[in-house]
Amino acid sequence: MNSLATYTQIGVEPDANSIRQQFAAANGWENQYRLIIQLGKLLPALPTEWQQEENRLKGCESQAWLKGEKSEDGNWHFACDSDARIVRGLIVIVLAALNHRSAEAIRTFDMDGYFAELGLEKHLSPSRGNGLRAIVLGIRDLASA
Repeated sequence: MNSLATYTQIGVEPDANSIRQQFAAANGWENQYRLIIQLGKLLPALPTEWQQEENRLKGCESQAWLKGEKSEDGNWHFACDSDARIVRGLIVIVLAALNHRSAEAIRTFDMDGYFAELGLEKHLSPSRGNGLRAIVLGIRDLASA
C-alpha cells in the first residue's frame, strides 16, 4: 500500500453517509458547527515535510495543504490539513466523500447536493465557502491530472 493510503487510514475515517447521519442527528446549526469541529479532531496532522508551498491550497483564507496520489488499484488517496479548526472539520467532510475513490467517482460525485443536504453553504461565511470549494477543486485537479 502506498504512503498516502496508509497515512489516511490512521484513525476513524467517516464516509459520506455517516457524515449525513451525524448532521441529521445534530439538530440546529450550533450543534452542527460543534460537529464540524469534532470531525476536525479526527484528521491526522499532516507531516511537516508535506506542508510545502507546492501542496498549499489556493483560495483558502487559512493555511491548508493537500497531497494526493493514485494507487495501483486506480483509486486516489489524499492527505489534507489546515491550521484552522473549522477548516480541518470541513476537510474531513470533503474527504469522506472523495477519498479512496477513482478519478471518475471524484469527478461525478454531486458535491453541491452533498453540501446542500448538510446545510453547509447557507451557514458558512463566504471565505469559508470559498475555502470549502478550494479543497474540492484541489482534489478534483489532482485526480484529473
